[in-house]
Amino acid sequence: MHDLLIRGGTVVDGAGAPARTADVAIADGHVVAIGRDLGPARATLDADGALVTPGFVDVHSHYDGQASWDEEMLPSSIHGATTVAMGSCGVGFAPCRVVDRERLIALMEGVEDIPGTALAEGLTWGWETFPEYMDVLDRRRHTIDLAFHVPHDAVRVFAMGERALAGEVATDAEMARMGELVREAIVAGAIGFSTGRTDNHRGKDGRPTPGADASAAELQAIARALTGLDRGVLQAVSDFDMFVSPDRFDPEFDLLEDMAKVAGRPLSISLLQRVGATEQWRRILTRVERANAAGTPIRAQVATRGIGVILGLEATFHPFIGFPSYKAVAHLPLAARVAELKKPEVRARILAEKSDKVAGDGSAVPPLVDKLLEAFDMVAMSLFRLEATPDYEPDRQASLFGEAMRAGKKSLEVTYDALLEDDGHQLLYFPIYNYASGTLREVGEMLRHPHAILGLGDGGAHVGTICDVSFGTFLLSHWARDKGVFTIEQAIHKLSGEAAAWLGLGDRGVLAPGRRADVNVIDLPALALRRPELLHDLPAGGKRFLQRADGYRATLVRGEVIAQDGVVTGARPGRVARSGA
Repeated sequence: MHDLLIRGGTVVDGAGAPARTADVAIADGHVVAIGRDLGPARATLDADGALVTPGFVDVHSHYDGQASWDEEMLPSSIHGATTVAMGSCGVGFAPCRVVDRERLIALMEGVEDIPGTALAEGLTWGWETFPEYMDVLDRRRHTIDLAFHVPHDAVRVFAMGERALAGEVATDAEMARMGELVREAIVAGAIGFSTGRTDNHRGKDGRPTPGADASAAELQAIARALTGLDRGVLQAVSDFDMFVSPDRFDPEFDLLEDMAKVAGRPLSISLLQRVGATEQWRRILTRVERANAAGTPIRAQVATRGIGVILGLEATFHPFIGFPSYKAVAHLPLAARVAELKKPEVRARILAEKSDKVAGDGSAVPPLVDKLLEAFDMVAMSLFRLEATPDYEPDRQASLFGEAMRAGKKSLEVTYDALLEDDGHQLLYFPIYNYASGTLREVGEMLRHPHAILGLGDGGAHVGTICDVSFGTFLLSHWARDKGVFTIEQAIHKLSGEAAAWLGLGDRGVLAPGRRADVNVIDLPALALRRPELLHDLPAGGKRFLQRADGYRATLVRGEVIAQDGVVTGARPGRVARSGA
């Protein structure tokens, strides 16, 4: 007698095999058989007309704080993810001494746009070391499984204290201590080590992140601590010194590649089409190809669409946040603020002003924001209304710049009026990266590269500016179903089997007897994204964007239905996924 029989669906196994109609039998949280006439079960789930796939594995998230207070793990749990890897980009909350808690909160608030008040109220703590952190979260109930990178910034602060935040060079003893901490965590089940080296990531006080300028000696000291281990991946995000000098591209890539060589472990690097260096991604892929040919496994983490921000009067950003007359009313509740902004004299005054600097010393806002505000017509060329059914490949003619040209108005004027629509609830979509050509052509090229893996969804982060957990849903609906760039088998493999294998989680990612019963039942023709909505459901009333989707009939973790028709159930089978377990 099976526990559950998923009956009559089209099985796409996550390993790339051709889809086939079959039943899936589940017992004790595992797949026990796939085929026909599998015998009786205590319960059945009708999958007629739907895909039956492995649960998705998200290799890049930031739920490090949220996981300590939130059981539901939205929005990942309603987008087919059954395992999420956090601790990305070098930021996280373990290891952490009691005296450093506020430092790490301020760092996460600045880097990942998570309200510090929500973190301060919501984080339950109860750990200092990384193994203790995993143990604490393993005892808590969650819908889905959690996996952890060891974040460089937290390790650096643990080893160096305030000196880590002051940008000082680590001593030999401190570097050795960092290596010990990382090895201890991976031996205990962490999936790898992450570091962040980008000027776009800054603490709440505007200072660079602790590991942003870490020396080659420091990275290699950490890498040496991983030698001899048969598990653990490396993850890095870097500007490749585009803000310093293009001549430093190769030395920066060499530094990261050498880290992977010393550790003897695979490395993934974030890949996107950057503003001001729109062809840099091709140089990165060339170096990735060269490294793999020489025997150093490196993958490029890519998104499935433009990477940008959602702008609105309730969101973290919009183009007027630095205008003096807007700042004078910014404290007002939305309705009162909109009433003020609609007054002709207020509108005229703001539109006649120039923005104060919003980045710089004491601000977590990256310098890129000020540069974009200085060239607002260029921004408006990629600024679009976010409709009820979002269009993530909009035509330039639909931009606010195009609207302004047709109406004989200034771009800033049209943007001002657009933000006041729907009583101030209107949202604008601004794809900063991956949209230089006004199409997703370059994204398609990145996705098809043989050394690319899906990533950069940033679940749990930038909660007032993005909602990119839906990258996986977009891959299936846009690139596979609508465009045919990938077969369904290829798309599911990238979302599940390939990602699980990369992280070294060999018990999941593929539907096969003996594997974990992490399963999605998906109505592919109905699969669609809804417009993001802004909720005030974080601790201390913090706000975040949440994007829902139609088409996910059911998601199972360890054989239990954790979400059905886009709504989480009461099941909480999620635990900590440990490498080597």
